Amino acid sequence: MSSPWDRGPRPPRDPSRKGPPRRENGGRPTHRQDASLPPRQTDAVRPSRRDDPAGPPPTADAPRRSGRGPASAPWPRPDAAEAIGGSAPPRRPSQPVRQALPEQQPGQAGPAPHPARRDEVRLYGMNAVQAVFARRPEAIRKLYLLQTRVHALRPLLAWCVQHRIGYRVVEPDDLDRLAASTHHEGVVADVLRVEPHPLAAWLASLAPGAPALGLWLDGVGNPHNFGAILRSAAHFGAAVLLPGDSTLALSGAAARVAEGGAEAVPLVRLPVAEAALSQLHAAGFSSAATVVSGGADLFAMAPDARLVYVMGAEGEGMDAGLARACRHRLSIPGTGAVESLNVAAATAVFLAHWAAGRR
Repeated sequence: MSSPWDRGPRPPRDPSRKGPPRRENGGRPTHRQDASLPPRQTDAVRPSRRDDPAGPPPTADAPRRSGRGPASAPWPRPDAAEAIGGSAPPRRPSQPVRQALPEQQPGQAGPAPHPARRDEVRLYGMNAVQAVFARRPEAIRKLYLLQTRVHALRPLLAWCVQHRIGYRVVEPDDLDRLAASTHHEGVVADVLRVEPHPLAAWLASLAPGAPALGLWLDGVGNPHNFGAILRSAAHFGAAVLLPGDSTLALSGAAARVAEGGAEAVPLVRLPVAEAALSQLHAAGFSSAATVVSGGADLFAMAPDARLVYVMGAEGEGMDAGLARACRHRLSIPGTGAVESLNVAAATAVFLAHWAAGRR
């Protein structure tokens, strides 16, 4: 039985009829090899992707190269170079990379609030750090700052890069922990500590007969008062004299309150009180104990060209024996509405009176 789709045998093709050649092999075109072409390499081995400079084929662990991002770069990233012991290309100070400090884990202490080295002090505050950079940049050992301070500290960052001093752009919380204060003004620096000069060395550095002023701090211990005294001393050109047994030293809080004045004030270490007064008197200095009451009127006295004011701590005041050994006892007259001035404020009054007498 014949199918309705069976049309019977096809007639032979007319050679004179134009049209595409008949396809063989079930309608698929046959690959006829042209004698003018080289033989087709049907059995050639394809190069392995492992030998291919483009690298091995992407896998589940290796993302496909898209031409963008670190995966397509022909060189390792800076952090990868550091991980394998290489050195990353230097970064320009105008574009520092933000590097947060390691996160604090439960039960783990955060960054140490003070530098581990005893010969260093951690300072903070824009004026305090800028003053160190202006007067002794070689003392800077490390710098931490916020991104918002990069532009203002651009010269300092450039100097750090040139001299291979490390600096890090950190988050505000990191800077709070490093400074142990929120009053860091966006910058913290570890710098070499300046040791006080011996009294004999400071006296030898003075020009013969030239006016000079010193502040003998007897019992002053508050860092904010110390910073304010340093600021006034820098303004009027006085040195700060510290007793031999005093633990008072420059700290981050004192340097910030001093607003850069700490770098301009000579710190002098005194021997025992009797020997110190003897050396000062021999060098032409007069000594004046500042007392709350019972002293001579400060404004009725013409200050000597070379003078040392002995400032006592608030509350207990200065040592009674030291006060008796001084050549003068001075008080600041007032209304009596308050018992006395803060030691830092009183110091500014005494310094201003001396400076007015020099004019």
